[in-house]
Amino acid sequence: MLFSPKEKGQGLVEYALILVLVAIVVIAALMILGPRIGAVFSKINSSLSGI
Repeated sequence: MLFSPKEKGQGLVEYALILVLVAIVVIAALMILGPRIGAVFSKINSSLSGI
């Protein structure tokens, strides 16, 4: 066998850590860009209200 069951479990943990890292990056990006995105939608809403 190339991999023992112990190594398979280690791979699963590594995938979970990568998933957590990606989630943290996405949350940070949304926190940084959130106000800007909100301002854009607010402008769009104001423009459409004037029609």
